Amino acid sequence: MNGPRLRLVASLLIAACAVLTAACSHATTPSALPNTLAPESSLQPNAGGFKVIYTFKTIPDAMSPAAGMIAVNGSLYGTSQVGGQGSAGTVFSSSLGGREKVLHSFGGASDGVFLFSGLTWLNGMFYGTTSSGGSGYGTVFKMDKSGNESVIYAFKGGNDGAAPYTSLTAVKGVLYGTTSVGGGNNAYCSQGCGTVFSVTTKGKERVIYRFKAGTTDGFGPYGSLLALHGQLYGTTADGGANAEGTIYTVSKAGIERVIYSFGTNLNDGSEPEAGLVAVGGKLYGTTNTGGAHFKGTVFVTTTAGGENVLYSFKGGGDGESSEANLLYYKGMLYGTTTIGGTPNQGTVFKMTLSGGEHVLRALQGSDGSNPRAPLVAVNGMLYGTTSLGGKNSVGTIFRVSP
Repeated sequence: MNGPRLRLVASLLIAACAVLTAACSHATTPSALPNTLAPESSLQPNAGGFKVIYTFKTIPDAMSPAAGMIAVNGSLYGTSQVGGQGSAGTVFSSSLGGREKVLHSFGGASDGVFLFSGLTWLNGMFYGTTSSGGSGYGTVFKMDKSGNESVIYAFKGGNDGAAPYTSLTAVKGVLYGTTSVGGGNNAYCSQGCGTVFSVTTKGKERVIYRFKAGTTDGFGPYGSLLALHGQLYGTTADGGANAEGTIYTVSKAGIERVIYSFGTNLNDGSEPEAGLVAVGGKLYGTTNTGGAHFKGTVFVTTTAGGENVLYSFKGGGDGESSEANLLYYKGMLYGTTTIGGTPNQGTVFKMTLSGGEHVLRALQGSDGSNPRAPLVAVNGMLYGTTSLGGKNSVGTIFRVSP
């Protein structure tokens, strides 16, 4: 695998440039759009409880969000891969009614560039990662609600890792995350196979584990970490016994163990790009590909690694290729697929813990398309983003009734 997220950012930049009428080549002189934008009128009838609450504009607005939003004190906060004053990504806020504001535009010599990860709220501050920028290999940053941002750690690209794509997980005041590459060269990964790291809020970084690849370990961690019973759990999109990705656990002291290699069973999923969610002592997640129809799966596993496919996406009117963490809400699992549905723009779905799946919304062109982010529940409604589509082809914020 050459890195699905790396291919994604290239395609999104091409798409963004196409709709910006060459604005990408004029990022230093953006148009004078207001920074605070009024709520949209409904772009799509509220059929089935679905409504677009905001359509992203062009520079200097946020563009093409790939990560989930978080809710803090009744407002939504998220990141975008591109857009902003420097076209290098943003942090934005939105009211539940769709009043959006860019809080910080990334770019510059030492700032981060390109955000695939969402935000983590800890002790009154936001924390996140950028996949590039800083010293050239990505950063960890902090930001207050007013948009005052600072880089607290810049990856060096060697043993410390490079290109983080995942949101951070806070455990007892310390932040944990992964880098998709870096960690030192080996026979399988010329740029390193990725790392698990911790970083304090003061910026002291420590590599907990360096992935080795091969048949006994995974590589390419794109999903967020889950803290459970004193251990960290995650997925890799490649490696393992069948070269189809893994589920692993690692202690804070750096003792790592692969608990499951995808591709072990007939019709098993492969290439998981999302993290895990814990429900009743079991772990639930999605795979981007594999399954009975090669369109991706929803799976469940025990912490010991007994994995079972709950659902295989079919494509067509059904969803296909889920890259987002699942949300557990009121006894159900909720998620998104990047494509599938009618007319193949992606879906929002719900599922029972036993695998009964129902498409809540097959996204249309005006809804947005290609959702790559998990959903967040606020006041009985689910909110999410699309990375493309909408009136300006650079994504939307939507809400949907569970």
